[in-house]
Amino acid sequence: MKHYMRLNPEPFELIRSGKKTVELRLFDEKRRLLKIGDEIEFTCTNIDTGCIVCRVEELYRFDSFRELYKSLPLSECGYTEDNISSASYKDMEKYYSPDEQKNYGVVGIKLRLI
Repeated sequence: MKHYMRLNPEPFELIRSGKKTVELRLFDEKRRLLKIGDEIEFTCTNIDTGCIVCRVEELYRFDSFRELYKSLPLSECGYTEDNISSASYKDMEKYYSPDEQKNYGVVGIKLRLI
């Protein structure tokens, strides 16, 4: 099955370059449809740079981003040497509120470019 998601420019470029291999999302109704082996086509939110297609390699489920940040290597989640020392699960709260996380849980989607 093929899924479609949008990304801001920075994570889009990190995935395209292979530096980001885990995409972090709320485990809402749309993400509950994801299965290992599915494809995700990512488009960038505000620049026309085409799209990138990835295969879902693994799904890491957690109750919150706090738990996810304790368990997954943040260097695979889009953090770089420049910002990994200040990485915080609270970074994700600009996208998903604590209430949304409590209601749905969260997922780390392990990706492989195809």
